[in-house]
Amino acid sequence: MARRNWSAPKPFLALVVSLVLLAAFLLRGLWLPALGWALIHDDGPAKADFAVVLGGDYNGLRIEQAAGLVRAGYVPMVLVSGPSFLYGAYERELAIAFIVRQGYPPQWFAAIPGRALNTRDEAYEVLAELRRRDAHSFLLITSDYHSGRASRTFRGVAREIGYTPTMRTVAAPDKYFRASDWWRNREARKVVFLEWTKTAASAIGL
Repeated sequence: MARRNWSAPKPFLALVVSLVLLAAFLLRGLWLPALGWALIHDDGPAKADFAVVLGGDYNGLRIEQAAGLVRAGYVPMVLVSGPSFLYGAYERELAIAFIVRQGYPPQWFAAIPGRALNTRDEAYEVLAELRRRDAHSFLLITSDYHSGRASRTFRGVAREIGYTPTMRTVAAPDKYFRASDWWRNREARKVVFLEWTKTAASAIGL
């Protein structure tokens, strides 16, 4: 006699789904912040040969963080990435001009040449420049929501190319994202959605 396949009744499945959704709603104060905090990796600053500012911040908070590290004596110089071409200028050029207008000495900053359109390609360009400058250590400066993925990407590329200077990731604040309540802000919701999408894509090699 053929065995009959068992399947749960539709009302039972509907009840299970409803209970899961209710639990998610009631516990949202736990898992929503966790989604934000899980994106962040912050080693804090330490003495290093260079600070490196990644592109993708159009409010100047990353380069302001790096300038503060020079002023505090952690690094002598900031290398600025930023391949995006905006209104006839590269982002790195706009970032350096911005921070100099804030009163910081222009000799503290140098642009990293490159045309990368994603963090992985940017890592190749940044590490090539650090190798050219014979750097043994550097501070990686990026927005807090991007810091976890950037740190993993840079370490992976460094191992791949056989050049592994000491790296510490320093997370800069973002204008919109706050891990503890990001879902209350529309721009922050977009940031979290995109960052988790990119994190998942990176995990499966896309």
